[in-house]
Amino acid sequence: MHSPSEDHMCVVMRILRYLKVTPGKGLMFCKYGHTDVEGYTNADWAVVSRSSAEAEYHGMAQGVCELLWLRRFLRDLGFGPQKPMNLYCDNKAAIAIAHNPVQHDRTKHVEVDRYFVKEKLDAEIISFPFISSEYQLTDVLMKAVSTMVFLNSLDKLGMCDIFAPI
Repeated sequence: MHSPSEDHMCVVMRILRYLKVTPGKGLMFCKYGHTDVEGYTNADWAVVSRSSAEAEYHGMAQGVCELLWLRRFLRDLGFGPQKPMNLYCDNKAAIAIAHNPVQHDRTKHVEVDRYFVKEKLDAEIISFPFISSEYQLTDVLMKAVSTMVFLNSLDKLGMCDIFAPI
């Protein structure tokens, strides 16, 4: 915002074109009778780190913060999650770091997140199931994907067209 460029304007125009041709797209929230909270985490190389595992681990810690906020919000509304919240990650090394404190000795740059994530994991507030990259829903928000992957991700995210015939 402080120094817009021609590239930024191109991205804005692309977003506006997408919004123009998809006026009926939106999220449909359905009542399923549960208050399970799940999240997806993925990191890009914008995070300063020595390895992709460190970047993913930092992303996991940030995801835990966001899920904890949602958990508190739901509790304030009277709907507290009854089981650990799943934070799906497609990096097995980052999941191993979260579960095994010995692994932390190899990653000196995640020291700040180390105790925070381990505390929530030990308290069974959070869990980190592995998800393969093909099912990673955050990719559609972070990188260029094929049209097929994009449309598939919209379905998985619960996007629907309110003008489509039922």
